[in-house]
Amino acid sequence: MRKRKVTYPVAKTATKSAARTGAGTEPAFARPNLVAIDLHAGGGRAGLSVGQRVTIMGSGLYSGDVVTIESLVGGAIPAAVVRTAAGQSRRVRTIDLEPVSVSSVSAAKATDDVDQAGAGGAGG
Repeated sequence: MRKRKVTYPVAKTATKSAARTGAGTEPAFARPNLVAIDLHAGGGRAGLSVGQRVTIMGSGLYSGDVVTIESLVGGAIPAAVVRTAAGQSRRVRTIDLEPVSVSSVSAAKATDDVDQAGAGGAGG
């Protein structure tokens, strides 16, 4: 006895035409949380060393704070582990770090000392 030929139904997607471009179509939706990738981050920042004081210039946690570099991490995007004055640590891309001049660090430290002395005397 001969086997019957097997027939398969046509796929439902076969009858759909390609989407039209131009008039009558809605513009593409742009997500508000879309991430922008900095293609220059792979190069890193030269001249950074362990123990150096830097400012975090990127957005995010501790942005604008003066921190100390604890270690430098190589890789596809060079990074550094930094520690804040409060003792918190974080990994930051080296492209987001800006070296701090000695004069601005001493000025910032002097204002912190004045703030702490004023707060200590008021609590007494």
